Amino acid sequence: MSRRGEQLQNKGARGKRRAAAERSDAPPPRSTGSGRGAGTPPPRWRVWLKRLFIWGTALALLALLFLGFAVGFAASSLPDYATLKATQPGQTILVRARDGRELVEIGPSFGEWLTYEDIPDNMTNAMIAVEDKRFRSHLGVDPVRLTGAMIEGVTGSRARLGGTSTITQQLARNLFLNNNRSLDRKAREAVLAMALEWKFSKEQILELYLNKVYFGGGAYGIDSASRKFFSHPATELSVGEAAIIAGLVKAPSQYSPTADVQAAIGRAKVVLGLMREQGYITPDQAQVDVSAVQLKQDAGQNSVRYFTDWVLPQLDIILPETYEPIEVWTTLDIGMQRAATAAIEANTPKGAQGALVSLDRDGAILAMVGGTDYVASNYNRATAAMRQPGSAWKLFVYLAALEAGYVPEDKVVDTPVTIDGWSPRNSNGRNVGETDLRTAFAYSINTVAAQLGNEVGFGTVASMARRFGVNSKIDTFPSMVLGSSEMRVIEMTQAFAGIAAKGTPVEPYGITKVTGASGEVLYRREAQRQSPAVPDHVAKGITDLLQAAVQTGTGRAAQIGRPVAGKTGTTSSNKDGWFIGFSSGVTTGVWMGRDDAKAVAGLQGGRAPAQAFAAYMRYAVKDRPVEEFEVTLEAPEWQLEPDQEALFGEPEDYYYIDEQGNMVQPGRRDPSQTPEAGERDPDAPPAASRDFLEEATGGSLPQNQRPQRRPAQQPPPQQQSPPQ
Repeated sequence: MSRRGEQLQNKGARGKRRAAAERSDAPPPRSTGSGRGAGTPPPRWRVWLKRLFIWGTALALLALLFLGFAVGFAASSLPDYATLKATQPGQTILVRARDGRELVEIGPSFGEWLTYEDIPDNMTNAMIAVEDKRFRSHLGVDPVRLTGAMIEGVTGSRARLGGTSTITQQLARNLFLNNNRSLDRKAREAVLAMALEWKFSKEQILELYLNKVYFGGGAYGIDSASRKFFSHPATELSVGEAAIIAGLVKAPSQYSPTADVQAAIGRAKVVLGLMREQGYITPDQAQVDVSAVQLKQDAGQNSVRYFTDWVLPQLDIILPETYEPIEVWTTLDIGMQRAATAAIEANTPKGAQGALVSLDRDGAILAMVGGTDYVASNYNRATAAMRQPGSAWKLFVYLAALEAGYVPEDKVVDTPVTIDGWSPRNSNGRNVGETDLRTAFAYSINTVAAQLGNEVGFGTVASMARRFGVNSKIDTFPSMVLGSSEMRVIEMTQAFAGIAAKGTPVEPYGITKVTGASGEVLYRREAQRQSPAVPDHVAKGITDLLQAAVQTGTGRAAQIGRPVAGKTGTTSSNKDGWFIGFSSGVTTGVWMGRDDAKAVAGLQGGRAPAQAFAAYMRYAVKDRPVEEFEVTLEAPEWQLEPDQEALFGEPEDYYYIDEQGNMVQPGRRDPSQTPEAGERDPDAPPAASRDFLEEATGGSLPQNQRPQRRPAQQPPPQQQSPPQ
């Protein structure tokens, strides 16, 4: 074999050996269930699932790491326990009645701080049972609740009884956040909750929570709530009372015992059932009669809010800016407020509203009712509603007439009248002819009021109302004499109180003093000095008329067994009914009507409003002495001077006027003896002295024009101006 052939043979052998070696090193083919052949790649979903798991795990680790850093940073930034304990939201305002009794507390109210050891087990168990049953095991966020919330978000189910927030989350929200429902706020709430769990023990968190959570009615913390609702400290809470308080957290206003007793009881029964299910109480304890729990009685709590809503904004005016707790001492009388509320509720026609304002003789507000139910409607009809006063407005018409010279006995004529195209009619459709002023007022005769208003001037009537504190807009059209301009109950009552004060205007007020947390006086009301708005005889005259209206006129239903002076008011179609009057230094105004100003069947001022007035006033004046009204007129001399004497004068006067209007000198009764027109009696004294005339003309008078003087021994007769 040639050399070349050997090389080829060797090369072929090496190739065979290499191929054999490669075959011996290759792995055996894998068998697949799908029948795929050797070397088939895995499915794509398996690859993506593997990648998703790897990346998900990495991201979860990163998120946990970030969450850990966030929670740790938040925990290091949290205030210490003492600082959190001392933090109080807002300002507390305690409102007291005129006798010093607590009337209502506005804003945050904090009781005694209870340590965890002092808090009754019933209270902690009830709160955990209803708000966070896994409180002792989670780290601030309950994974079970969170998962359930996510499922609800997808499915729309509402199977869970509780919310998503744990007790720790609620505490974090109360301490640091608001009630916004955004995802950002919820995330921060969760971080802060875990930070609280990191920094404080479960017992500390429960202590903070139970001393700071809001229970409604301004009460923060279980001790404040216990004192507000049950009149005793939280250390004495029974199982039923603890269930009522724990049930308030979900919706304080909805389940408040002072707003809806039955709702509070129903919610408490739910709490007791959860406590039994979770083993905190026995089945027998769960059957406790919650309705037998003694609730604190709030004095006029419903209607008194009309008064506090009106009076408390005045603090911004009378006080410097302060955030410390304050006590506001008011003029409100608790007993009178209850009587006023009962009078309005008992006498207001169905479907209508009622309002009442009662003032003491100096303007102090004794009672205020702005509607039949504050919870149903907090609109204060006593201070905000603008309504036509009807014939109650005639007070100002007759005041102006009395000031112009009328007296109650003067004769007036009830006859049809037209003023600038306006023709008022009497409510009974009849005219009685000649009568006196007292009767016209007592029976509220419209045509007489129209004539009087036209005579004295409508602007004069409006001015008279302004004198007595009426600030609302007053139209001066003729119909204004019948009360067409809209007024507030409080300002009409204020005007009548000025008459009760013998013509001296009064200013309604409700705050006597304000004290700070340490007892220092921040404000004290000073007595106001007012001058009489009308002469004394005018005040007595209008009191005479007002008394007649109650004794014999339209206000007879307002009689209470002692002197009462007042006036009814009824607008067209019975849309408004009024009675305003006074007795023994107490002035009270009552209004009734519908908010939509629709007619109310049978609503006249002399019926339901007068009856409510009488029901209230019997209580209001029961402890006051009976006071007779001063109605004896002592008119000024110009008004009481006899007409005959005023017309003809006295014989010794220098001159007087006869029946024909001729000037008559003393001793000359016969008009024929009077000098001719233009002639001067030679014996008449000079009208002006020489010195005066020379000074007035700037020079000396000619000798023949100088005034003649009487002889020195004859003094000139005394001169008197002619009567006006």
